[in-house]
Amino acid sequence: MTATTTQGFRETMKRLRSAQKGHARGAPAYSVYVNRRIGRVLAALAHGWGLTPNQVTAVSALHTFAAIVLLATVPASAWLGILVAILLVLGYAWDSADGQVARLRGGGSIAGEWLDHFVDAAKISSLHLAVAIGLFRFVPDLPPVILLVPLWFSAVATTTFFGMLLNDLLKGARGIASTHVRGGGTARRSLLLLPTDFGVLCLSFALWGTPAFLYVYGALALVSTVFLAAASVKWFRDMRRAG
Repeated sequence: MTATTTQGFRETMKRLRSAQKGHARGAPAYSVYVNRRIGRVLAALAHGWGLTPNQVTAVSALHTFAAIVLLATVPASAWLGILVAILLVLGYAWDSADGQVARLRGGGSIAGEWLDHFVDAAKISSLHLAVAIGLFRFVPDLPPVILLVPLWFSAVATTTFFGMLLNDLLKGARGIASTHVRGGGTARRSLLLLPTDFGVLCLSFALWGTPAFLYVYGALALVSTVFLAAASVKWFRDMRRAG
């Protein structure tokens, strides 16, 4: 970087810190304290390169779906797991960066928000389906019942994502503030919800190709199921109050 470029990068980082939106109350720790900060750096770089928010979303999708394709088409191994984890982590960080780039440019568009959520929905469901395909194709002598875990995880993750979006949509239609309030939540709650964080799921793929993956992945699926069961009760009560 030249001195001018470095100075521009620092100024952009300063603007991003001051314009940072709040997070949902008790949002998982990785997303808040790690992913958002990585995304901030990527957003500053993307802004310097002249990328639009939609282009940043495309970069995120490229990383994420490259990892998903690898899971389903390449024999499981330790090196593949590390590569997949890196791609997923970068894809998740770029996903955080697109909104930050939008704020640098004065705000995003409805089309851009739609594209972001559309890509998120596709990756959340297809990632677990790729796990099922990869296990079926490349892990010999695996009990068939194990394949039900990623299928179940896909249903849980998709339902959770839909529920969160629907909460904000219905509340917004009635003039009720979104859960994404600045400074929301506590560090303790964020740490407790860490196992439900998509970033932790991304990191778990570093174990792909080893016996430990199934145990970690299964534990994350279980925690996500418990979270959805508890959250659905709370969300329904919130909707009754909103109505």
